[in-house]
Amino acid sequence: MCSCSFSRARAGAELTVPLSRAALPPHAHQTYGNGLQLGVLMEAGTFAVDPDGAPGSVVLAPGDVRGTRLLPERAAGSCCGLDGAEGPNMACDTCGLPVASRIDDCSLWQAVWLAPGAVRPVLVDDTAAPPATWAELLEEGEGTPPFEPIATWAPGSGRDHFWSWSPRWEAAAGQALAHLLAASEGRPVSVPDGWCEQVFQRALDAMLPGTRPGGLLGARSHLLPANGPGALPADRAVRLAVLAGPGLPVPDAGADIVLVPVHPQTGETWTPDAAVHPVPLPFDVWRWLAFPRPHLALPASGGLPDGVLRDDPPAPRPRSLFRADPGVFRHALARLPAARSPWLREISENLAQYVRAGIF
Repeated sequence: MCSCSFSRARAGAELTVPLSRAALPPHAHQTYGNGLQLGVLMEAGTFAVDPDGAPGSVVLAPGDVRGTRLLPERAAGSCCGLDGAEGPNMACDTCGLPVASRIDDCSLWQAVWLAPGAVRPVLVDDTAAPPATWAELLEEGEGTPPFEPIATWAPGSGRDHFWSWSPRWEAAAGQALAHLLAASEGRPVSVPDGWCEQVFQRALDAMLPGTRPGGLLGARSHLLPANGPGALPADRAVRLAVLAGPGLPVPDAGADIVLVPVHPQTGETWTPDAAVHPVPLPFDVWRWLAFPRPHLALPASGGLPDGVLRDDPPAPRPRSLFRADPGVFRHALARLPAARSPWLREISENLAQYVRAGIF
């Protein structure tokens, strides 16, 4: 992949370290909770382009910015940090003109968004290593766990934490749920048991006509057949969604929809050979869904004897059922051609009802 940096469009002053392009995360514009502390949006040394923003909308990690200073007069209205609501709040040290917006307010992901038109990319190295292969990505890590500790601003100078579903998972699910609904064509959808069921099935049951009273889909263990007594009409038969991607078997012939990974560097969606509907998921979330990691004892280190295994308790589970992010869902759905369908438009218009019902 090529490496580039960004500089002032006219003055030529360098504003960033050399960066490699990466895919824009689904949680890029997420607002999570109230008064919560979120981490850095982009990995160090990477940038992403927002395809839905103004031409030249580029985001990177705050630590990769150089040659700039904050404009404190543009920080009004924020809560615990900077939110960029009053326009670019960072200026070029060389020319003094606004060039970027630093975001680090509560409930927002920490990032720097370069101002479109104020900066330009400069090629640094066109001989950089190619993107990682799917096999290499599988070997690199374990994915993002479904729940994590979330920091809050506690009274005084201290901080508090609580265990919650991962904001990354909620955003990824919001985006994927929009694609699942579009691929359903209005029919009930069944996803695999386990994490997929916890993340998607409750929302799918609520928003799609199903096979049990109240418009909810029955248990996946005894799906109604496509024909026979009590079956759904042929045009209402349950659509089967399965996980597919590198390291997994070829999807069963009965699958209609596949949940597939998005390459974290190129943004390319893994494409199955079969004529099925692909639903994109960020690679780190997809990897955990496809290859979940149970809590295992690890070999002890340090002062403990050889052969002793750690017996740490498992991470606390959230107290609430999983909810996809409604803002990410609405944003993703509005950009799908199927969103023009009356039944999908009705879901979007009545999203507040699903939020109140605890679906989102």
